Amino acid sequence: MIRRLTTVLLAASTLGLLAGCGSENLEDIDPEVGVTQVSVEDYRYGPRVIQVPAGTEVTWTWEGNDRHNVVGEGFRSDVIRGGTFAHTFTEPGWYLYLCTLHAGMTGAVSVVE
Repeated sequence: MIRRLTTVLLAASTLGLLAGCGSENLEDIDPEVGVTQVSVEDYRYGPRVIQVPAGTEVTWTWEGNDRHNVVGEGFRSDVIRGGTFAHTFTEPGWYLYLCTLHAGMTGAVSVVE
C-alpha cells in the first residue's frame, strides 16, 4: 500500500512539474493531429504529443525490450515489456503522461471537441 501511494504521489508531482514552467512544456510542442497510435520504445514515446477528438481511443504499443508503463490523470497501464494499452479520452483538455520507471519519458494527448 505504501509503495503504491509513493508511486501515485511521484507520478502526480512529476505531472505537476510537466504542466508547470519547467524548461520544457509539452503543451508548447505542435501535436501530431489525428494520430491514435503511440509507440513505447527506447525510453521515449513516439509521437510524443498528439491531438485527437473527444471520444477517441489512443493505443500505446510496446516496441522495445525494456519495461515501461503509461501513467496519466485518469489512466494507468501496468508495467509491461510488450503488448498494448488503450484509453478512450472523452473530455477535451490536455492529458500529460509519463513512464514512472524512466525520468524524462513523457508525452501528452491534446483532446479537442
